[in-house]
Parts: sequence; C-alpha cells; structure tokens
Amino acid sequence: MTYRARMHLPAMRLLSVNLGRAKAVPYTDQPEGVTGIDKRPADGPVRVAAPGTKGFGASGLAGDSVCDTRHHGGDDQAVYAMAREDLDAWERELGRDLPDGSFGENLTTTGLDLAGALIGERWRIGPELLLEVTSGRIPCRTFQGHMGERRWVKRFTEKGRPGAYFRVLEPGEIRAGDPVRIVHRPAHEVTVAVQFRAVTTQRELLPRLLAAGDALHPEALASARKYVAEYGA
Repeated sequence: MTYRARMHLPAMRLLSVNLGRAKAVPYTDQPEGVTGIDKRPADGPVRVAAPGTKGFGASGLAGDSVCDTRHHGGDDQAVYAMAREDLDAWERELGRDLPDGSFGENLTTTGLDLAGALIGERWRIGPELLLEVTSGRIPCRTFQGHMGERRWVKRFTEKGRPGAYFRVLEPGEIRAGDPVRIVHRPAHEVTVAVQFRAVTTQRELLPRLLAAGDALHPEALASARKYVAEYGA
C-alpha cells in the first residue's frame, strides 16, 4: 500500500487499550508459571512510557503485566499492537470470536495496515504519545497455549501478519477511541512484514534489514549484521 493511500485510510484510531494481569497457567515455560498474555480492554485512560532495558523493564503500559522479561517487554518492545482487521480475518479462519486483546496486544487498532508499517515509522496517538515501530511479534509457546489451536505458531508465522512492537519516544495517556496519526515515514522499504519474514522463514532477507538502521529492534539488527558478516550482502 502506498504512503498516500495509507495516509487517507478512514478513521485510523484505537479501538481498545488492553491490559493483562499475571495469571498462573500450565502452558508457559516462565519459571514462575505465570503470564500476562490474557489482556482485556481498559475502561479509562492508560499511561504509556518507556519501561526500561529488556530484562529489567516490562510493559510500557501502566497496570499491564509482562511476566517473562527474558523474551518480552523492555524499551524496544514496550507496546504491542494488532489490527482489528487481522483479528477479523483470523476469526473467519478459526471460526471463533476473538475479542480485542485476544492476541495479547496492548493496542487494538482500526484503519491501519500494521504489516505494511515501516520500521522506524512514528505514530502519534492522542495528543501526547509518540511511538516508533521496531519489529514484528515472534510467536511463542505461551501464545500457542493461550490460543489453544493446533500448530498455532506455524500457522501464525505462515500468515506473515504479526502485528507490531513499538518503543516509546514521548510518553502520554491514551484511551479507546484516540486517533492515530502517522507523523513520520522513513525513506527505506523495510516493513514489519519484511522484517518478520527475515527473522523467521526467509533469512536471505536479513541484509535488507540494515537499511532500517538503529530504528530496528536490536536483536534483529544484530542478526542482520551477523548474516552479512558470514554470507555477505
């Protein structure tokens, strides 16, 4: 989708802001056996700020639990968004309801193509919050257990529409219904979809990720640099 088309999508906004509470489950490999993946829409405004370095910082949203800080949370994965349009497509495929927050996303959006978002793209949500796209979401065992679907990790990966992680550039309060404005689009062509395929099923795409520079999630950037060092561009 072109930049002009994206900027004229109708009603780019948040449908919900979703928070999760730590909950004991049998399907996580987190040492304490708890997860915050089961997220539900918040009733009022939610404060969003950079949570701190991965391994120490958790969710960027006040009141939201990230239990496995080895693999989740931190500044470069402070906020996770999923498009309602993608959830609707999964509803049709799975034959079941998927309420906002079903994929563990903090933000459920409408009118936005998250797979087509560029790494380094910046979103202004409401009057204060400024976010920057860093990567797509890599599915894990906890996600599969939460969904209860056979071959879920493989199916989600094959679909190639993983939603997007963001870092927080400017903190602020947000709530359901807030408008989303795309205020910056970098000059490269590294989308969330390209980044996701490069780190999952098509590693030959890794050199392309270098065009996104430091806006890219540090782990993906390190993988791209290692690939180029070993195999060339």
